[in-house]
Amino acid sequence: MLCLSILIFAACMPQNPGQISSAEAAPAPSASKVEVANLPELIAQYQADQSTLERVWSFPFSNAKHSRLAALHADWLARLDQVDFESLPRRSQIDWLLLRNQVDHKLRSCRLDQGKHTETKKLVPFVGPLVELLELRARRQPVQAERSAEILHEAVAEIQRTKKQFQDSPPSVSPTVANRAANELGSLRNGLSRWMRYSEDYDPLITWWNRAPWGKLESELRNYEAFLRSDVGGLRENDPDQLIGDPIGRDALLAELQYERIPYTPEELIEIAERELAWCNQQRELAAKEMGLGNDWKAAQLEVKKAHVEPGGQPEMIRMLANEAVQFLEERDLLTIPDLAKECWRMDMMSPARQKFTPYFTGGEVISISYPTEGMQHEDKLMTMRGNNLHYSRATVHHELIPGHHLQGYMSQRWNPHRRAFSTPFLVEGWALYWELKLWDLGFAQNAKDRIGMLFWRSHRCARIIFSLNFHLGKWSPEECVEFLLDQVGHERRNATAEVRRSIQGGYGPLYQCAYMVGGIQLRGLHRELVTEGGWLEKDFHDAVLQQNSIPIEFMRAALTDEPLSREFPVQWKFDS
Repeated sequence: MLCLSILIFAACMPQNPGQISSAEAAPAPSASKVEVANLPELIAQYQADQSTLERVWSFPFSNAKHSRLAALHADWLARLDQVDFESLPRRSQIDWLLLRNQVDHKLRSCRLDQGKHTETKKLVPFVGPLVELLELRARRQPVQAERSAEILHEAVAEIQRTKKQFQDSPPSVSPTVANRAANELGSLRNGLSRWMRYSEDYDPLITWWNRAPWGKLESELRNYEAFLRSDVGGLRENDPDQLIGDPIGRDALLAELQYERIPYTPEELIEIAERELAWCNQQRELAAKEMGLGNDWKAAQLEVKKAHVEPGGQPEMIRMLANEAVQFLEERDLLTIPDLAKECWRMDMMSPARQKFTPYFTGGEVISISYPTEGMQHEDKLMTMRGNNLHYSRATVHHELIPGHHLQGYMSQRWNPHRRAFSTPFLVEGWALYWELKLWDLGFAQNAKDRIGMLFWRSHRCARIIFSLNFHLGKWSPEECVEFLLDQVGHERRNATAEVRRSIQGGYGPLYQCAYMVGGIQLRGLHRELVTEGGWLEKDFHDAVLQQNSIPIEFMRAALTDEPLSREFPVQWKFDS
């Protein structure tokens, strides 16, 4: 009976480890089932399906992983295509378009990711058999203990041979690719460590055969990761101050812009940002003249930076500025601000380590205050205090709290919450940036110093588009990005470096820094269509935007207008006019 069970088990398994069996690929449901499905439920099902597979296939360098995830997204595209789109109510049509846009983007990303792994695999030619061990576990297949020990043992020798080969004839790769290969190898090492712990002591044969070779291999993998960074990539190992990014290239940028529903090329967005930055410079010169400093806006910024509170005083200043912004909005009846939202935001202090990535405070329900701590170097303390001065902060407390991220997050939990799956920085950051533009137009700045503070941030948003896109196009180095911020925005060097580090290695998407100003311009264009030209009330417009949740703004426009919708719905809204 036992032998028969083993034969049946073996017959059910795919013969090629990289091949997906029909049993693994979930069949698309019948059209009748999909037609009666609720769109929020479909969205939840897709998100759960994707998360489930990503938890199983959580290691790099696996062709089977890429194939399985691609199959999932292809199945979901087929499933969505069965929906009778024309019969859906308009709100559900918007949800359908949102979901299909995301699934299609994920499928494209699978292919792009596979290309990036192909690039780094050349630096780790020994990983194939190690990946197969993790693939076996992902499929719940048994492992032959002696054979796995041979794989671990042989991998040690292969790593040593590869290192010797690269020492004799260094590969021609960028520091970025070498660092990415080292990071991916570290992820593989962590997966193998979990694989070993899974059976260790519970399976005597696995433990007996594999404990010693795994100990040697784990050490060899760590050493090889350091070798990739230092010897191959020319990077300083364990140096938190160096700037290491991973430009994605023009084709990938275009794919991201397509997903975000932006009908402009990277070069066109840079032109828009340069135009906006020129306007900021004109306004900064006017404010500098009013301060008695000629047209020297840099001197005006240096003067404004002196207006910082003493250590310990930043929380009280933020509380004062938050109340001031709410009062300004409510006096003009610009949007609905629930009492609970005003009551329940909180403050926290940012760690010195995090301030290396985020030199200014960040917000949401909790506003994280960036300010010097006792252990910082003297010059770092002064730069942080100058960068978080009263006039700069007055221009951004409302960005982080109300009407910005805190109010936005509060509403997204209560209106169309299923759409949080489609959250985009072009709406999340664009909404907060839109209010920076709006409050400028409404005269929120009380004097020239306030205007300098607001213009500092507005010029910074323009600069983010310029330096981040040039970086991802492969035109600028991280150091050139820092110098651009110093010259064109007037950052402190520590803060400029932290902003670039945050942009290129802080876990943000390639368009995140671009999204602030571009999203703000999108919402400004939508406001022009619906309020200035369409007769909507200001409050109705702002409330309606919040209630649609944080979705791409071209879909927001479709939700708030009677524009005809179709399955295709091409990316075409030119919002910058």
